[in-house]
Amino acid sequence: MPGKRVIIALFTCVFLLAGSAYAQKESGGQGEDRGKALFEGKCSDCHALSRPLNKTKDRDGWTATVTRMQKVNGCRITDAEAVEIVNYLVKVRGPK
Repeated sequence: MPGKRVIIALFTCVFLLAGSAYAQKESGGQGEDRGKALFEGKCSDCHALSRPLNKTKDRDGWTATVTRMQKVNGCRITDAEAVEIVNYLVKVRGPK
């Protein structure tokens, strides 16, 4: 019979894999691609994508911009989509 440490290690692996599969399912299984697709689809409705892609902002700056587009300018994005767009923008146009 396996030792207690082996059983604990196996359970840990199972939970980590299950959590990873759940997170991937929740994000559509696409990670960064989903954030990019949302950015391209939603933001291009109102302006050229070159406009934000020519700027560099930290997470707070991109959050403020996306929130303003959402709340003031009426861009139809959910809060969850806004987070994914911000994550994408921070990755591609955040401070180095």
